[in-house]
Amino acid sequence: KALQNLREFLSEKTCYDILPESYRLIVFDNSLGIKRALTALMTNGVVSAPLYDSTSFRFCGMFTLTDVIHHDPYALAAAEVESFPLSRLRDIEQAIDAPPPPTVHVHPDAPLLEACEQLIRTHARRIPLIDQDATTGKDAILCVLTQYRVLKFIAININSINWITRNRILPHSDHDPFHPLATATLQTTVFDVVHMFSERGISAVPIVDENGSVVDLYEAVDIVDLVRSDAYRLLDLTIEEAIARRSPDYCGVTVCSADDSLSNILKYIGERRVHRFVIVDDLITQTQNRLVGILSLSDIMKHLVGNKGKSLQG
Repeated sequence: KALQNLREFLSEKTCYDILPESYRLIVFDNSLGIKRALTALMTNGVVSAPLYDSTSFRFCGMFTLTDVIHHDPYALAAAEVESFPLSRLRDIEQAIDAPPPPTVHVHPDAPLLEACEQLIRTHARRIPLIDQDATTGKDAILCVLTQYRVLKFIAININSINWITRNRILPHSDHDPFHPLATATLQTTVFDVVHMFSERGISAVPIVDENGSVVDLYEAVDIVDLVRSDAYRLLDLTIEEAIARRSPDYCGVTVCSADDSLSNILKYIGERRVHRFVIVDDLITQTQNRLVGILSLSDIMKHLVGNKGKSLQG
């Protein structure tokens, strides 16, 4: 009943309703070179941007940091990265038989629930809001809606969340939905972790010690710091060496317990920007911060909105 009420709330709100009063949107022409696009992402502190085809005046996809990561070995060869235009990313996907990323979008006036269901079905972390000019018929990209923005909107606007106060984020069950986990150590190479990103379609790998305790988290966004220093040419760096190159404003790893309630998780999302929670178990005193799993924003959205429909590739 409570979940149904939440979904009705989302169906009554439009995507436009949750946009901030002012925001900045970066859009790339798909003729822009990949190297310049990466530089623009870093300069503006973002990890993705919509692509626009200025010949057809149409939205033609999203460029994200994971595009570069997942196109190994092409995109991780420095000379190739610097010469490819963004439009060639789709050609590379065909050449290596990689599935293209989802290119779905929704109208700004569409129900927020529809956008959430699109995010879940396509396994996307963000979805563009696109209108059309009534006179010219050209696509107009208004904004990019992210999982985090939706969940923060829910956290801020849903006051009656007592129904989830007692719900653990991990159910008492023999089935653990968070395993098998990809993990690495401080001595694992960046190349090996990037391969995990690509092979498993993930964007973060917990870094553990010999006892299985979490000591850090290496994320796809960390590649930005390597690109900034041109160290992406040296993928044989260890994770320990790569972490040392991080930006000083890195905010650290967000952890939670398997006994934390979904209510508390949502309250945290409402107060701070976060992309995932590393679940740890401190019950074993001799092994503090023992890795249990990772709770992603996708996991939370699937629980709240429901996993409707079959998975789509685009």
